[in-house]
Amino acid sequence: MAAKKKTRKKSVVKSDALNKRIDSAVEALSSASAEAGLAVDSLSKEVKKLTAESKRLSKKRATLVKRKKVAAKKAKSSPSAETRKALNAVVKELSGISKLAPKARALKTAAAAELSGLKSASKRLNAYVTNLGKADKILNKPAKKRRKRRKAPAA
Repeated sequence: MAAKKKTRKKSVVKSDALNKRIDSAVEALSSASAEAGLAVDSLSKEVKKLTAESKRLSKKRATLVKRKKVAAKKAKSSPSAETRKALNAVVKELSGISKLAPKARALKTAAAAELSGLKSASKRLNAYVTNLGKADKILNKPAKKRRKRRKAPAA
């Protein structure tokens, strides 16, 4: 004899519980949207700082390369301790900048990638929240009262 399997009835969700779940989901979306907005603001400030730093280092490197060229010409044309010291100082500063620039560029690139992801997520969240608000507004409208028809006058 085969044993009968007991099947458990699935419980039906009550309206109060369902409304609570809907409200908590809408509230979670709203709070996530607010948090995303704050995150986008703070990260965009950081990206601006990193971009400015990267640009500054790039410009400094360019000027140092030019200065090195000039110092090398001077050192070649009139070799003296003073011109060698000037050339060595420029080379030393240039090597320091050359080490810092790639690090700053990498940080900027990573932060920019994260910012673009945050912006797209924030855009999605804002769209969901606004459309849910519109839907709630439509669904919570009171029902229109229908006017009774007048009876045709008896002729």
